[in-house]
Amino acid sequence: MTGIRLHAPEPGWSIDADVVVVGSGVAGLTAALRCTAAGLRTVVVTKARLDDGSTRWAQGGIAAALGEGDTPEQHLDDTLVAGAGLCDTEAVRLLVTEGPDAVRRLIATGADFDKTADGEIALTREGGHHRRRIAHAGGDATGAEISRALVEAIRDRGVRTIEHALVLDLLKDAEGRTAGVTLHVMGEGREDGVGAVHAPAVVLATGGMGQVFSATTNPAVSTGDGVALALRAGAEVSDLEFVQFHPTVLFLGPGSEGQQPLVSEAVRGEGAHLVDADGVRFMLGQHELAELAPRDIVAKAIMRRMRERNALHMYLDARHFGAEMWATRFPTILAACRAHGIDPVTEPIPVAPAAHYASGGVRTDLNGRTTVPGLYACGEVACTGVHGANRLASNSLLEGLVFAERISDLIAADLAGKNVERPPAVPAHARVMPVLAPKLRADIQRIMSANAGVLRSEESLLRAAGALETLAMDAVTNHLAEAVEPCTESWETANLLEVSEALVTTALAREETRGCHWREDKPDRDDDAWRRHLIVSRAPGGELAVRPTATADFPPVIADASKEPQS
Repeated sequence: MTGIRLHAPEPGWSIDADVVVVGSGVAGLTAALRCTAAGLRTVVVTKARLDDGSTRWAQGGIAAALGEGDTPEQHLDDTLVAGAGLCDTEAVRLLVTEGPDAVRRLIATGADFDKTADGEIALTREGGHHRRRIAHAGGDATGAEISRALVEAIRDRGVRTIEHALVLDLLKDAEGRTAGVTLHVMGEGREDGVGAVHAPAVVLATGGMGQVFSATTNPAVSTGDGVALALRAGAEVSDLEFVQFHPTVLFLGPGSEGQQPLVSEAVRGEGAHLVDADGVRFMLGQHELAELAPRDIVAKAIMRRMRERNALHMYLDARHFGAEMWATRFPTILAACRAHGIDPVTEPIPVAPAAHYASGGVRTDLNGRTTVPGLYACGEVACTGVHGANRLASNSLLEGLVFAERISDLIAADLAGKNVERPPAVPAHARVMPVLAPKLRADIQRIMSANAGVLRSEESLLRAAGALETLAMDAVTNHLAEAVEPCTESWETANLLEVSEALVTTALAREETRGCHWREDKPDRDDDAWRRHLIVSRAPGGELAVRPTATADFPPVIADASKEPQS
């Protein structure tokens, strides 16, 4: 137990629950609905509004073996290939076998997917998939439809929600078990300011950490809060070096920052071509699937071509779709392009890679348990072993769905028939982690984008590590001088620094190129030395400690001393 917490006021209010779910994407809301259905007092804590997470931005769809001739085994094979030797095979098998029924239950909850003329679920292809297995909604608005259905179900069932609330730290009892969370509510009313939700089970479903970088497809709320909380709580995180950069993000000009419009992989799945300024399809001959190769391969090919041509971007050419197909199949992308002065019906779309998805995260077992008893994680914040070194397109929504259901069932079984009492709070002597001035958020992003983005090297990563360490030391100085006031923006900036340091530490340690981790100074994949995971945790003194696993298999996660360990 590290005994580290963010600098924050003591809680001024509290409520009790059986389980608190942090996050309101597909993973969080699925877990909350299932826990509620099991009769558990469930509280959902979300950083903005219920429908403001990353799920609503998902365009392409959700992958599952639903089509004629497709099988879970074929889905498994495609996932393992994309994961570049680091997927947990059992986790993937669980995902692809439980996935189809999980999608059907999502439909029963109210999600309305696009249909074919004969009433079957319409399926498309995306990168790395050898079959059409991507179910989509609203053409290219799948996440928005899933979010709508789940939010509506949450409200219909009267699940207690606390919106505009930033989770701060995990509460523990004297034995180190989960006892709830502290949080800060941005608003007025009975639950305002810093408070606590006391519960013996906490589910982290906080999404990603794309805001570590200057340009990302992630919304502004994706500041790595869950991973940072887990590290401070003493949990293990893994595979943070594997940040997926989506190959085709709308290029808005040099120096553009913040959330960037995504051009879904499904556009390539329907036949769009990647070309350079001369109209040459440079993916031909690079991979058997050409433009539909796994994302890491496509992103690297784009970066190489940009270097060769001294260009800031490449192009995605889908003019042959015609106006009607653009309007009906990809209305969201069409509108985003036109809002930025580009008409994909008549001209190629300028695209470049941008930070998109964290394949690593808080390490869990097959039931979502972390290394801290009572703390669970699912969705992008988690590292289940499904994605390995590179996520297969549209497996993210499915992973959130499947593992949220498994977590909920385990919590319900653990708490069945028990009279849950408020556990004692964490000891007050926990070491305080300083907050950072909000203006340093942009500095962190620039450091990470310049030195730990798509292209990395020992030199660039050491430069990033030194710059981040300077920020951390300045934060201590300012804390002692009481120069920075704790607030939402300063807590978020502290979380960004925490996850940035962990990411750079693992990226430096992995001396090879694998999946979406591209070391220019170590360009080859080295299975003998590096077909293994890197696990990061906070040592008792607070410093980051990294250790490799012995093999590509994760060691067991013992999240409950009363249960047998489960890998």
